[in-house]
Amino acid sequence: MKQYWEIFVAFAKIGTFTIGGGYAMIPLIEKEVVDRKKWISRSDFVDMIAVSQSAPGILAVNISILTGYKLKKNKGSVVASLGSTLPSFLIILLIALFFRQFEHIEWIQKMFKAIRPAVVALIAVPVFTTAKAIGINIKTVVIPVIAALLIWFWGISPVYIILAAAIGGLIYGYFHRKYQ
Repeated sequence: MKQYWEIFVAFAKIGTFTIGGGYAMIPLIEKEVVDRKKWISRSDFVDMIAVSQSAPGILAVNISILTGYKLKKNKGSVVASLGSTLPSFLIILLIALFFRQFEHIEWIQKMFKAIRPAVVALIAVPVFTTAKAIGINIKTVVIPVIAALLIWFWGISPVYIILAAAIGGLIYGYFHRKYQ
């Protein structure tokens, strides 16, 4: 029972004090579950981020579910996901109940504007640390950048780009295997 409470409290702290959503929570989750508690290894954490991004749902909740499952199976998943979502839910509920009464106050408007750069920084940090952990470099960035430019500037459908990348990957794999 004690470890369930520890899991809940760890994720509740993260859920309570993070502004900016899932990506902003990644460094806090990493610090708590990898560095402080040592519940999971850094490489497992990077794998959890990858799985969490590919799964439907909120990134931070997906990571909490995977962490909880690794520690205490299904019950751990439920406890961790409640810990990460309950504080945010309650805070948003309170804001929704009272915000209309205070939204016109100048210092509140300034406070929300001041939070924006911090949120951007909180999102940028996990992008760079994850990129470093999985070995992203100039060579591995070229194709996604070209794909983004093809979509953005020339309006090419992402479906065609995915098909071209799949065909290119198959051709590369065939020749790479054949001549090695």
